[in-house]
Amino acid sequence: MESLKGKKVFITGVTSGIGKSCVYALAKEGADLLISARRKNLVDEIANEIRSKYKINVYPFQLDVRNKKEVDDAVKSLPDEWKRIDILINNAGMGRGMNKLYEDNPDGWEEMIDTNIKGLLYVTNAIIHQMVERKEGHIINIGSIAGHEAYPRGAVYCASKHAVAAITKSLRADVMDKNIRISTIDPGLVQTGFSKVRFYGDEEKADAVYKGYTPLSPDDIADAVVYVATRPKHVNIAQMIVFPTAQASSTLVHKEI
Repeated sequence: MESLKGKKVFITGVTSGIGKSCVYALAKEGADLLISARRKNLVDEIANEIRSKYKINVYPFQLDVRNKKEVDDAVKSLPDEWKRIDILINNAGMGRGMNKLYEDNPDGWEEMIDTNIKGLLYVTNAIIHQMVERKEGHIINIGSIAGHEAYPRGAVYCASKHAVAAITKSLRADVMDKNIRISTIDPGLVQTGFSKVRFYGDEEKADAVYKGYTPLSPDDIADAVVYVATRPKHVNIAQMIVFPTAQASSTLVHKEI
């Protein structure tokens, strides 16, 4: 098991859900954390809490991964002691809409593509050069079962997560001679604010997604992230699919209602 104590870990999308759980799980392991999201006030609140609780170093900053210039400027302007990133966790992502393609809102397509695909690429590109130069590093992408199985009423979201899977596999091949590990953790149903965002704030629809069974929690995925990040240096967990017990595929869920 590789210690994370003192490692510099950069996490995107930390103000809720899986990203927030990852912050606390990695802080508990003693990692130094660079944490970012669009809502700076919430990022600062999390930073203050984990500094107090875990006595670790934290660098909080505002970041919209959809804006390439903002990503590049943020990384270039990091203080010297924070410039060397050991682990990047590309967590920022979202879904919009659950409609047949011909009934869907194209504005949601833009949001998903800009966040889930382009945002991941922008952040990865801003960080990976330093890893290549020193021949060391680890990138962990938070994907989805939607990146393995397309399902009805999810064409663009599924496409965006299939893109994450393809980028992950191709990048792994690109850097296999650079001692850099590239991993993806692909959850099934996790109870977060994801569904509320997907249904444009409709809480009744969002709550219905998680009724009748026990879904995964964000902490379950954070546990997986810690496991993947702490393997010995010669071990790369290339891909991990995590389901709640009641789920067998992207569309097969046993609900007792």
